[in-house]
Amino acid sequence: MSQAEIGIIGGSGLYDIPGLEEKRERQIETPFGSPSDAYILGRLEGKRVAFLARHGRGHRILPTELNFRANIYGFKLLGVKRLLSASAVGSLKLEHKPMDFVLPDQFVDRTRQRVSTFFGEGIVAHISFADPICSQLAQQVEVAAGKINFPIKRGGSYVCIEGPAFSTRAESELYRSWGMDLIGMTNLQEAKLAREAEICYVTIAMVTDYDCWHEEEEPVTVEILLSYLEKNSGNAQNLIKEVLKILPDEFDCPCQHALQDAIITQPDVIPETTKEKLKVVIGKYL
Repeated sequence: MSQAEIGIIGGSGLYDIPGLEEKRERQIETPFGSPSDAYILGRLEGKRVAFLARHGRGHRILPTELNFRANIYGFKLLGVKRLLSASAVGSLKLEHKPMDFVLPDQFVDRTRQRVSTFFGEGIVAHISFADPICSQLAQQVEVAAGKINFPIKRGGSYVCIEGPAFSTRAESELYRSWGMDLIGMTNLQEAKLAREAEICYVTIAMVTDYDCWHEEEEPVTVEILLSYLEKNSGNAQNLIKEVLKILPDEFDCPCQHALQDAIITQPDVIPETTKEKLKVVIGKYL
């Protein structure tokens, strides 16, 4: 029996989920190394959940240093099928104000130093990633927000940058000229790996600033970011609890079959060591 149905990734400012019953920690080692921290397991609103602090408790891991593969693999090992990712973001449009919540549905990758696939080492797979966010899960988040009269915006594009520095003004204006809505440093790799692991994934983006393009606002600083995150963490926790209340126990989604036609390598030529390493991800197909 799986240990969790729902995964929650807490980004900057969200390092815990109050109200967990039967709370316990589980350290996991994966074939890709150690996740960011121990997974916090328990029950919340009747659902078995696993919580992970993306940057580790105490916020000690840079975006580039995050072991995305280990984090997602750990959720898969625990039995997670749906993953809610709460993340601080900058706004690239006036309509997305600090304290707003947004559910982006597209990503643009501007990172350069990250591994964002489980595959390689003798196995090739090409997932469909045209729609990187699970539309079913995003819809349920939107419905949950409506039930508690919590304003949330559906749709938009998130540009993922390497960091850890915030953007230059020229970069910020470039992303605005592309029509980007939000800017962050972490969610693209999570979304891609979750799709490979056949886990439904949604980003709950918490706007903290206007990056550095807004002439009448200060460029983003850690002080500004943390002040809004402190205010927003309670809102995020309340929203996540409401989402858990309405999530159906039984569901079927294309995300759960993402690898069905994606693995192109002939099974008999895949090295046994690779098969064993990826057994949690690809076992049902081999």
